[in-house]
Amino acid sequence: MTLKDRLRGVPRLSIRDQIEREIRERGPIPFSRYMEICLYDPVLGYYSRNANQFGKAGDFYTSSDVHAVFGRLLARQFQELWQALDRPHRIEILELGPGRGLFARDVLDWSHKKFPDFFAALTYTLQESSPALQAKLQETLSDHLHSGRAIIANPSRTHSSAPTPNAATIGIHRTRTPETPLIIFANEFFDALPVEIVGPEGRLHLALENVRLTEVWLPVSRDEQEFLDRYSVQSEAGERLEVSQAAQHWMKKIANAVERGFAVIIDYGYTRNEQLSGRHRGTAMAYRQHSASPNLYEAPGEQDLSAHVNFTALTAAAEHAGMRTEPLITQSQFLMGIGEKTEFADAFEDCRLPQERVKVALQLKHLVTPSGMGETFRVLLASRGVSVERVAQISGLRFAR
Repeated sequence: MTLKDRLRGVPRLSIRDQIEREIRERGPIPFSRYMEICLYDPVLGYYSRNANQFGKAGDFYTSSDVHAVFGRLLARQFQELWQALDRPHRIEILELGPGRGLFARDVLDWSHKKFPDFFAALTYTLQESSPALQAKLQETLSDHLHSGRAIIANPSRTHSSAPTPNAATIGIHRTRTPETPLIIFANEFFDALPVEIVGPEGRLHLALENVRLTEVWLPVSRDEQEFLDRYSVQSEAGERLEVSQAAQHWMKKIANAVERGFAVIIDYGYTRNEQLSGRHRGTAMAYRQHSASPNLYEAPGEQDLSAHVNFTALTAAAEHAGMRTEPLITQSQFLMGIGEKTEFADAFEDCRLPQERVKVALQLKHLVTPSGMGETFRVLLASRGVSVERVAQISGLRFAR
């Protein structure tokens, strides 16, 4: 019986009421716990209650909402990674947080059309904890699911009976054997993991004053202080910074799951050097109807909460777990490297009229230019069990050299 089945028919408190009850029962809660309830409550959390957060009618875009070329280019890149692994008879791609499945559909459709040998070897696993998004995946990927080429893995099926999943305890759920080479793909996954907010006063907690949520500051833990010392900076007066232990735990799980293969992480984020120069300090934001707001408490469960990813910390976590990481690059460098040789034929192949080519060119521009997503998003590629020479030939890394 799934968690959703256990909760069906049980009166459910609103997200705000759940937060207030937990504070009354346990005292002030850390901001990470507030963020976790808001986003991942299995019934009323932002990612659980519906599948309409994405695209023009939702609260934000992902790269796959812009044009199918994003998935097509990554299909070409995944096929190269398969070749770098000596074209094994079986390979698994595991996508974390696949949303509505548009990216997976584009990758599978294009691989089937352009890279039949790779497609024949491929199993595409989608790890999604939201019941609403699982239902959307069934709709988006019906043909590939029916054929067995795609499989939906539900981490909540093996999770404890706790009413709200804990991001640090959910694991990697692959569907092939550990001996099968693995590519783990995570696009805008890490920015949605719960973070702690720290400042000169300590670590941010939420308390109740009468019936109002209020901010209080408690001491920073030793692990959080070590994170700041190694991967971030010390906050100055009036400044807030994010610490994501959940991201570190997930990167370790990813690295441990890849016995031979790759991890491809794409997200908006920063490095410690950029923070030292005064940038990317206090990045936690709320998003609703394509508008960003610093008010993280306005509509619990009804707005997206996110924070930029600390790639210095993420890279260190991968390396500590035994993976080899490549220099961090921008999404623009990554996509330009993949598309350069074919002059982005993946984007324009279906265009029959000049007007169609113009439209696609504008969509591609949004993916690769600084004014769009090109410089905001970074790409971290890590590998295990692949020769340095093979990795150096990967086209997505061409403009990193």
